[in-house]
Amino acid sequence: MVGDLHASFAWFVVVGNGLAGAWALAAHWWEPARVRALWIATAVVQVSIIVQVALGVAALGEIEGDPDQFHLFYGFVAIATVGIIYSYRAQLAAHRYLLYGGGGLFLMGLALRSMQFSQPA
Repeated sequence: MVGDLHASFAWFVVVGNGLAGAWALAAHWWEPARVRALWIATAVVQVSIIVQVALGVAALGEIEGDPDQFHLFYGFVAIATVGIIYSYRAQLAAHRYLLYGGGGLFLMGLALRSMQFSQPA
C-alpha cells in the first residue's frame, strides 16, 4: 500500500516541480508572474520531495529483494538539492527566480531519473 502511494505520488513530485520551476523562470522575465502563490507552490513541491523520500523509506519493507541503489541515490540527492537551493537563497537573492526555476526543473529531472530505476509494480 505504501509502495503504491510512493509510486503514485512520484508524478505529483515530477509535475509539481516542473510547473513551479517553469513558473519561477517565467517570473524572472515576466514581472506579473511574481506573486506570492509562486512561493507557496514552490514550498509545497519542495516539501513533497521530503514526503516522497519518507514514503520510499517506509515502502522498503514491502519490496522483495534489494531496492535499486540508483533509485535510492536519486531520492537522497533530491533532498540534498532542496537543502542546497534553500541555503543559497540569501547569496543569490538578486537571481532568486533563476535559482528556484532551475532548481525546480533539476528536481523534476532527478525524480524522473529515479523513476527509471524504480521496481516494477
